[in-house]
Amino acid sequence: MSLLGRAVVAIWNDILPEGRADFIDWHNREHIPERVGIKGFLRGRRYIAEHGAPQYFTLYEAENAAVLTGPDYLARLNDPTPWTRRATQAFRNTVRGVCETVFTTGPGDGGVMATLRFSAAPGRADQLAVFLKPLLAELLQTPALSGVHLCVADSKASGIETRERRGREVGVPDWIVLIEGSWASAVDEATDRLLGHDLVAHGVHGGVDRGLYRLEYTRTDTTRNPT
Repeated sequence: MSLLGRAVVAIWNDILPEGRADFIDWHNREHIPERVGIKGFLRGRRYIAEHGAPQYFTLYEAENAAVLTGPDYLARLNDPTPWTRRATQAFRNTVRGVCETVFTTGPGDGGVMATLRFSAAPGRADQLAVFLKPLLAELLQTPALSGVHLCVADSKASGIETRERRGREVGVPDWIVLIEGSWASAVDEATDRLLGHDLVAHGVHGGVDRGLYRLEYTRTDTTRNPT
């Protein structure tokens, strides 16, 4: 289905082996529930890699971009819990983007998601968006696919220095494509078809970071009015 809201926080990270059990428990019991409890946060999902890197991918969906730079979220980022401070010490190779949802469509949610990270060549962002939107809509016709999404990161918002981030090296993505579905094979097939196009000719600059992730945990804002 379409992503909830019009903005996301997308996070990729590895975890030191000795911190993995604590990370999962913290994410399930404290961190994702805390985030989804912030006004304007609609859903949080965590995935583990089937192939590609980093090992984990977390996606938070929000009403709009203002929520992700607003006082409620920043207050949490600047007052991390003791468990948050402990769990994040095991993070490695973190990439985090505060993003606008540029395009999103689909009939439902899937248990498997491909993530693609890449950059637009200078001056070619509009051309790239015009190319990608109908192509993603066409990919959705692949059997067992349930959603295709295009998000573009705000580098300034993504790079805000907070107490939770302090002391950790965090990369910032640029453009993100998410392809979700029921079967890993279907999602991989759609991803292969996308990457089979000459993306550089349409405005992609440099390489594409690709990963395939399986859903481990999800939590939705239960106070949200579904209408």
